[in-house]
Amino acid sequence: MAHIVASFDEDLVQVQARISEMGGLCEELLSKALQSVQERDPVLARQVIDRDRALDAMEMALEESVVKIIALRQPVAADLRVLIAAMKIASTLERIGDLAKNISKRAIPLSSARPARLTTSIARMGKTTLAQLSDVLNAHASRDVDLAVQIWNQDYEIDEMYNAIFREVVTYMVEDSRLIGIGAQLMFIAKNLERIGDHTTHISEMVYYIVKGEPLGDDRPKGEPTGVDFIHE
Repeated sequence: MAHIVASFDEDLVQVQARISEMGGLCEELLSKALQSVQERDPVLARQVIDRDRALDAMEMALEESVVKIIALRQPVAADLRVLIAAMKIASTLERIGDLAKNISKRAIPLSSARPARLTTSIARMGKTTLAQLSDVLNAHASRDVDLAVQIWNQDYEIDEMYNAIFREVVTYMVEDSRLIGIGAQLMFIAKNLERIGDHTTHISEMVYYIVKGEPLGDDRPKGEPTGVDFIHE
């Protein structure tokens, strides 16, 4: 019986390791995507696009592993929550990877366009988004509920950054219609970062669920909407 328990504990450790590996790759992809925008580097952008496939494969492998563990071990209570949350977090990280890839796709045309002063605002928003992603992955690894709740409550900061960039870009394009193309690319990037912020808070909710066994809630603070949300990938 002790061997069975030990083996199950090893399974859970492996699941945690896979999540950590996915999270590390997500951080790398987002960091390099933002770097490709700031440094106007199309080569780096294409590297991010190519590496996203690895994240997709990791998600599929983790999901298969978790399904197998549930079928063989039939876990209950806290152990079952860990496994269910692992699948949801893996799916969320895969989506974050897709959004990082989308940012890189926008970086390619921007690399050959005239420099835009708004890149600084994008860089600031990206830095905040990346920091929150790193923090929530640490919260998951350490089961730090307080940190998870803190991140959950801070999402409005990213929303407000997006709203400010939205207004700034609109002004930018109105002042000079030749910059509409650049402005649209920057708007897409900002929206992708805002979505990554939303996914980060979802991971916070999963951490809370693992530890507390109940939902964190649906009254997360949000920034005021811009009134226009026409961006779709």
